[in-house]
Amino acid sequence: MPEFTTIALDIDDGVATIMLQRPDRMNAFTDVMARELIEAFDETDGDDRVRAVIVTGAGRAFCAGADLGLGGDTFDYDKRRAGQAKTSGFDPDPTRDGGGQVGMRIYESLKPVIAAINGAAVGVGATMTLAMDIRLAAPGVKMGFVFARRGIVPETLSSYFLPRLVGLSTALEWTMTGRVFLSEEAKERGLVRSLHAPEDLLPAARALAREIADNTAPVSVALARRMMLDMLDAGHPMEAHQLESRLMVARGRSGDAKEGVTSFLEKRAPAYPDKVSKDMPQPFPWRPTPPFQA
Repeated sequence: MPEFTTIALDIDDGVATIMLQRPDRMNAFTDVMARELIEAFDETDGDDRVRAVIVTGAGRAFCAGADLGLGGDTFDYDKRRAGQAKTSGFDPDPTRDGGGQVGMRIYESLKPVIAAINGAAVGVGATMTLAMDIRLAAPGVKMGFVFARRGIVPETLSSYFLPRLVGLSTALEWTMTGRVFLSEEAKERGLVRSLHAPEDLLPAARALAREIADNTAPVSVALARRMMLDMLDAGHPMEAHQLESRLMVARGRSGDAKEGVTSFLEKRAPAYPDKVSKDMPQPFPWRPTPPFQA
């Protein structure tokens, strides 16, 4: 497992927890954190023991946004690139949004991803959760898509995911005003699934992860996740019918399908034999990620 400096990765009984680990900076996002998050999702995808991933923050924040240590040059990609290379030896791509690279990696995850938003989630701290599958939060957490108030634009795939999650009107209101709102409003508008007292937040996320880990076939979960995401912009229901038909035929022949029915009839816990690492129906992904072009 790689050594991380800005995050921590813990794997316990099938559930991986990625913790943003810069509490003295309210887990402010850096290019190094972006790289380490991508590496962490590489680890969780490559480990068949991992059935679900939880992302949370250390201390009193989830992620308070981009690290503003460069002051007015924070979002000058050339200057930020020079600073990162000098301090960490890491040389980020100056043409690409680092948060967006993290978002793309989360989108491509083979494991379900649960956000446990324990504290402030502003800017990239809010947008990085959008490609995650389920968002839980503590009450009274400050959230905001504040980009217009910093002279920049929404990033981390938010122009794709946010309108699909909360509707165009709410997405426009939040991004055009750049105002900070509370997790109660996020729940009311459909961004957050549920609110939990701070001491109950991680246990609630773990209970949800356990429900997945203990009861479902990992290959089926990976396929269902990607099916839903890829069909968000399908041009016709026939595209969904074609994809579902192909995958139903493939999975119907699998050991998982036999085990799923047999364990149900025998009233016992399932023991699914198929592994995400080697038993995904091919071709997968059926809609490959297009190459990035600046």
